[in-house]
Amino acid sequence: MTDIAICDSVAVEEGGMGIRFPVTAFGGDATGFVVRFQGVAHAYLNRCAHIPIELDWAQGEFFESSGLYLMCATHGAIYLPESGRCAGGPCRGGRLHKISVQEKDGQIFWQPDDRVQPARA
Repeated sequence: MTDIAICDSVAVEEGGMGIRFPVTAFGGDATGFVVRFQGVAHAYLNRCAHIPIELDWAQGEFFESSGLYLMCATHGAIYLPESGRCAGGPCRGGRLHKISVQEKDGQIFWQPDDRVQPARA
């Protein structure tokens, strides 16, 4: 499995700004993002389950004001940060596409899957 570096681990603070990274998803250019929740890094394709648009209202702003949920800035859909499952709003029954990540040697890395691949050159 290929590990692709996203950023230094310290760049992703608990409930803070997320870090975006370029990917190819379903054959097109897209972004993924990584956030930290309850001490664990979680990454997702930056695409709402309701309508496929990016979630962040300003680059890297994925958490709503309480810091407990990820929120789509356009439609108000909220997601559980640890699973990407819809917790309310128009995404009912949906979930974000999880991207496998791991932390090692002070860095966060992601692994491609059958739907999300490295960004095209």
